[in-house]
Amino acid sequence: MQNSEALSLSAALLAVAGELTQRINDGVVARGFEGVRPAHGFAFTRLAPDGATVTDLATHLGVTKQAASQLVDELVRKGYVERRPHPEDARARLVVLTERGWACTRAAEEAAAEVVRGWVELLGEGEVRVLRDQLMRIAPYGPIRPAW
Repeated sequence: MQNSEALSLSAALLAVAGELTQRINDGVVARGFEGVRPAHGFAFTRLAPDGATVTDLATHLGVTKQAASQLVDELVRKGYVERRPHPEDARARLVVLTERGWACTRAAEEAAAEVVRGWVELLGEGEVRVLRDQLMRIAPYGPIRPAW
């Protein structure tokens, strides 16, 4: 693959990722979850299903512990997460989604499904499944994080 082709592919993947992120966030806001940002959704992917420490969240998001702690403080104020005692480490706190956080996560899943349905209309279901499988081979474990 020529450099220009690699750059074109890179640009297309970044454009799709950016559009997907924005459309999911727009869908979440349209479903009544005001005040959420894409960074919140990236945090929710790490907090579901069993919660995480602020340190775990910082690693997942690629930010400092202080930045992750500020994000958690914001999400606590908005009612999306709560801090609980860690079941295995008395010094740590576990950050978990509240019912509101889970509802927001479900709204994001619905919004993502709407986007993917558009891709299916454009490419066909088989092609979208192939695309998913190929992307999973390239990046099987994530992490799903913003490009700060």
